[in-house]
Amino acid sequence: MKAYVFPGQGAQFSGMGKALYQDPASKDLFEQANEIMGFRISDIMFEGTDEALKQTNVTQPAIFLHSVILALSLKENFKPDMVAGHSLGEFSALVAAKALQFEDGLRLVMARANAMQRACELQPSTMAAILGLADDVVERICAEIDEVVVPANYNCPGQLVISGSIEGIDLACAKLTEAGAKRALKLNVGGAFHSPLMEPARIELQQAIENTIILSPLCPIYQNVDPRPNTDPAQIKANLITQLTDAVRWTQTIEQMLADGATEFTEVGPGNVLQGLVKKVNRAAVTNSAG
Repeated sequence: MKAYVFPGQGAQFSGMGKALYQDPASKDLFEQANEIMGFRISDIMFEGTDEALKQTNVTQPAIFLHSVILALSLKENFKPDMVAGHSLGEFSALVAAKALQFEDGLRLVMARANAMQRACELQPSTMAAILGLADDVVERICAEIDEVVVPANYNCPGQLVISGSIEGIDLACAKLTEAGAKRALKLNVGGAFHSPLMEPARIELQQAIENTIILSPLCPIYQNVDPRPNTDPAQIKANLITQLTDAVRWTQTIEQMLADGATEFTEVGPGNVLQGLVKKVNRAAVTNSAG
């Protein structure tokens, strides 16, 4: 069974999507996006600096556009049996799977980026990657800290990103290093994504999602907060809203897709980070079953 996965924030690079612009249908979608956004995001994607691409109002729409336009350019060759997206990538997956219209998806991603930026400005916060510890150890130590600090991205076995206040992250990194983490690396991000500190963004985005038409996708989507196959529009909306303050359960998503018969994973969008994570999850699953 064919699974298609869509990347999230951090996959951007200067020149992304430029080759797609040569195709007339793809060019029309880029120009449509430029009009909707009110500036030429395509120019920033194709020629912009890394710094320009890091701006929140650019990064998320840029990754969404690259992923979605690439998927649509595949036409009859895009035949997924299941789809999933990492954080922002969930919106790309929904458009590619015909549950969301292109324009609606772009507007939601724009609203999401702006809401997250405003939430970041309300309280200084950050994230950190924890390498080499079991998930339950990270969960336990985070729970023991009085500051806001929670598991945010379950990327693969031995790689869990935590999210919270700056004080909370500093305390957690120290305690997790003491507990045996190979690395506890603070990330260069604008805030505590996928944590309770994103509650203002969740409230802001909720109405936009509820007012958007979402149809049943052409195949099951495995969502970040509930990594089981889903085709129900009402549940898809609820999961999208919850996503901003809940963890990205990517490890569990890939485990479930493998259990449900996925034999081929294709990453659609800039970069190949997800392919690497899929391999690590698959390797761990094979090891555990052999043990």
